[in-house]
Amino acid sequence: MGDVQAIADRLEIEALRGEFTDAGMMRDYDRFASLFTQDGAWRIPDADVEFVGREEIRAGIERLQGLWDYFVQTAHPGTIRLEGGTAGGRAYIAEFGRMRDGSSHLNHSVYHDRYQRTSDGWKFTERVYEIRYLDTTPLAGSAPHATPGAVHGS
Repeated sequence: MGDVQAIADRLEIEALRGEFTDAGMMRDYDRFASLFTQDGAWRIPDADVEFVGREEIRAGIERLQGLWDYFVQTAHPGTIRLEGGTAGGRAYIAEFGRMRDGSSHLNHSVYHDRYQRTSDGWKFTERVYEIRYLDTTPLAGSAPHATPGAVHGS
């Protein structure tokens, strides 16, 4: 039974990490904040950013997303270390976008995570974003201005 629970836990944690990227990209700020425990923390030390608690996290993601003209984040699976009802792990991130001030960002980063099993499933207790590569060269492309979340060609 333990192996089955470990597999289920890993799948749920991986889904949690996918929900984080999706909620951010779709600007679903309530869902984004709900992925953290009530006292969870989201930290981006390189940008001197720290939000603690769901209310701060929700307000923080809305403020940060408001700075971007367009933003794309791709998450890649990393490690998960199960420790009973808690876990630790890393996820690898590629991001690019252009901010409303005209600056561009292309970066590759690592999220250092702590997770907790709750009655509502696995949640983040902490996400710490570490930038490993940053390129601020102006991006050559642009994004069509479509309604967020709209699906084209379907």
